[in-house]
Amino acid sequence: MPLALLALAIGAFGIGTTEFAVMGLLPDMAAGFGVSIPLAGYATTLYALGVVIGAPLMTALGTRFTRKQMLILLMGLFIVGNLLTALAPNFGIMLAGRIVAAFTHGAFFGIGALVAADLVAPQKRATAISLMFSGLTVANVVGVPAGTMLSQQSDWRTTFYAITALGVIGLLGIVKLVPAQRAKAASPLGSELAVFRNPQVGLAMLMTILGFGGVFAAVTYLASMMTEVTGFAPSSVIWLTAIFGLGMVGGNLVSGRFTDRAMMPMLFVSLTGLALSLAAFTFTAHDKTAATVTIALIGIFGFATVPPLQKRVMDQAASAPTLASAGNIAAFNFGNALASWLGGIVISAGLGYTAPNWVGALMTVAALGVAIFASVLERRRTSRGQVVAAGRPGVVTDEPVSAAHG
Repeated sequence: MPLALLALAIGAFGIGTTEFAVMGLLPDMAAGFGVSIPLAGYATTLYALGVVIGAPLMTALGTRFTRKQMLILLMGLFIVGNLLTALAPNFGIMLAGRIVAAFTHGAFFGIGALVAADLVAPQKRATAISLMFSGLTVANVVGVPAGTMLSQQSDWRTTFYAITALGVIGLLGIVKLVPAQRAKAASPLGSELAVFRNPQVGLAMLMTILGFGGVFAAVTYLASMMTEVTGFAPSSVIWLTAIFGLGMVGGNLVSGRFTDRAMMPMLFVSLTGLALSLAAFTFTAHDKTAATVTIALIGIFGFATVPPLQKRVMDQAASAPTLASAGNIAAFNFGNALASWLGGIVISAGLGYTAPNWVGALMTVAALGVAIFASVLERRRTSRGQVVAAGRPGVVTDEPVSAAHG
């Protein structure tokens, strides 16, 4: 495989680390700025909102540059955002740094996947894309625990200095290893926006917001929950976050295999498992062994939702997938922001550190309801299409009408 894939994977590793690292750093960040845990949770909430805003904006900007130029610009912003976070003299500046870093997230993965696919032969494109995205999953196994350890050995700022250094390495790798490419003509914005008139695209994004968002209701406050409720030592958060990351890797691998065979059944199974795991976490958080197992299950079922959710949007927006794909990445992070914000509200209301688990469980149940509704709606539309086709001479009646193309 080309070495350019390594540069892309390093960038993905850095972005994944900066997104998830806060779950292990939150108590230290709160203490450092003299703010409450729920208020410190805005470091996650505003990052997610930054992705929501940045994904479509940076994707639109990317039509004016070559893909390599855009990747260089994105990694430059990533470096600036994380350095600003590390140097922040006050809580507000720290949040601003998080937002700047977040603007790179969605466009990097969208453009990076296209670059990765172009680096190899057509029959190896899926492998190349998965190698780039491996940086994101490895970040949860290695980057987040390492960031937590650095914070405990020094302070939370050291973690963000290290993430900034990762960004510099990724930037140099992209400059040196990614081949120059010609600018490609942009798709008309009208055709990209037109796919959002398909109600199934909106329903798929709503599933994304509610489904994966439920994970963040719990994991944003994981460090505080494990130390204050379960009774783990702060140093234990390092390996607990690693277990969560391993669960995510496992869930992604299994779900990816089965999504191509049976997308909606895989989505139903993963959402049901996630809802049950989050609800159970309210009770298992009081026992160290049970809590550890539940953290792994949340990682497994949480990331098992990602392949079917992303594929669902891509299938429904097949005629103009670029903006829809970026929009779904934004939807993931809007759900993360909503969940972490709601989790902070229930903690502030005095319901305890386990209360966000119920927020996540209810969000996931709602996502399951939306998925069932979308599936029923699609079947009815397909049936109507077959009936109409049956009444037309020369029309094949055993081929369902695609809901994506209406």
